Amino acid sequence: MAYLSRLRLTNFRNLTHLDLGLSPGVTVYYGPNAQGKTTLLEAVYLLCIARSFRAENEREVVSFEAAKEGKQALVDGTIEKDGRRLRVIIGYQPVQRRSTPPGQEDNGLAYNVRKEIRVNRLRRTAGELIGEVNAVLFSAADIDLIQGPPSGRRRFLDILLSQADSLYLKALQRYHRVVQQRNQLLRLLRDGRAEADELAFWDDELVREGAWITWRRYQAMRELTPACGRHHEDLSGPEENLEVEYRPSVPPAGDVTEIEEKFREALAAAFHRERARPITAVGPHRDDFNLMINGVDMGIFASRGQARTLALTLRLAEAEFLASARGEGPVVLLDDALSEMDGSRRRRLLEKATQYEQVLITTTDLEQVNDFFGSTANYFYVSNGQVRPSDQYGELSDGPVAAEDP
Repeated sequence: MAYLSRLRLTNFRNLTHLDLGLSPGVTVYYGPNAQGKTTLLEAVYLLCIARSFRAENEREVVSFEAAKEGKQALVDGTIEKDGRRLRVIIGYQPVQRRSTPPGQEDNGLAYNVRKEIRVNRLRRTAGELIGEVNAVLFSAADIDLIQGPPSGRRRFLDILLSQADSLYLKALQRYHRVVQQRNQLLRLLRDGRAEADELAFWDDELVREGAWITWRRYQAMRELTPACGRHHEDLSGPEENLEVEYRPSVPPAGDVTEIEEKFREALAAAFHRERARPITAVGPHRDDFNLMINGVDMGIFASRGQARTLALTLRLAEAEFLASARGEGPVVLLDDALSEMDGSRRRRLLEKATQYEQVLITTTDLEQVNDFFGSTANYFYVSNGQVRPSDQYGELSDGPVAAEDP
């Protein structure tokens, strides 16, 4: 059993100061758009995954006013896990750049951030934090898992497996470093500043790390596929037959050794392509997977409704996979995931999601959830960076739970 029992935020986006108690079960945050609901879930996800799901650059999480004054942004969470308590603090310290890059306007916010993670006061890396408590995020943007580029689907697999297995995360980090080094060497080869035999070392590293990642992804897909089928049938009915097809750059084989052999063959076949365009052409960084309904590729032909249901299916399968792999359910985060969904499908999703220990939901429409949960959930109204408790009917309690600093 693992859940977040307290969340404290300082200068985190539009939440200048927040100190919020949380409990197992279902908590609903509702209110207008752009008031801070998604920011709450972003902070919880950050405590689990060590990275934001919505920031392209980590500078974005520091509030504008705090950044101007050089103040730190803090995400501070208390996690209850197996009878012990973990306090996780992630800090972002703005650091002014010495100069403004060419072509960039100096608006007084020319800064980077220095990020620091501490668990029970001890400094930790992101890799050491991931897996302490797992999270699965359902978002309206998940439709891109179906209709977007392969990079989003690879990221889905990488986050899933990194939470389930710390060895996978370490291998993935090593693999990306190898790809960067190998690409640099390929550019030197193109420019006549290196010899071809210098590739041998990086080829060996690429094959060793990449083959294991391919094998691990293949094993995961074998578990995810039947889970996806069950969840999709529950959401959509038996008329649609879902198949999930893993499409690795290097075909999986019986074991890692056989994948290594196929990897070397693929590298040899790509030699001339890589010399002409100095980018590593094969490996897990080129993987993808397809979702097919009744033999039709949904990445190309899915309606918006089908794509949304398939994305929910993937997330439900992800939660099931993590619960099985880690022996405890993840924290489930539903960020505006109920919009554009009919009542029957919404009910089936909520029935599945609320099987887990802690579920945090954001919505602009309280009626979408209060009929289902009634008084069994906790409700909070979020407006202008303030969080106030309410009942299931939207009646606010006196006084804010969290407000901006005076």
